[in-house]
Amino acid sequence: VGSEMCIRDSMKRVYLFCDNGMSTSMMAQRMQDVADSHNLPIECKAFSYKIIQDIIEKNTLDCILIGPQTKFLFDEINKKYGDKTPVMVIDPTDYGMMDAEKVLKKAIVQMKKFKNK
Repeated sequence: VGSEMCIRDSMKRVYLFCDNGMSTSMMAQRMQDVADSHNLPIECKAFSYKIIQDIIEKNTLDCILIGPQTKFLFDEINKKYGDKTPVMVIDPTDYGMMDAEKVLKKAIVQMKKFKNK
């Protein structure tokens, strides 16, 4: 149980937000599969941006990803949460190709850059 706690403590939450969370939930699942296959302590989930406030009040997020179809929300979300959490719009090409590995890598790079600010 001790080592399990340690893993949980270092778990990174990379949450995706879009209009209703349908297509991003497929991306989030694929990203989770990539993270699991590389034994990365990362949790990927997708939600509607309409409940972002509730999600952030209940969880400490390590990276906020915004679906390309809702990139117009970037400024608002970044202004509200960007001082505590890196906020990034998913590249439309990566999203269209459902390239979960590329999206996850970019999120990890973003988290590292943010941490070293």
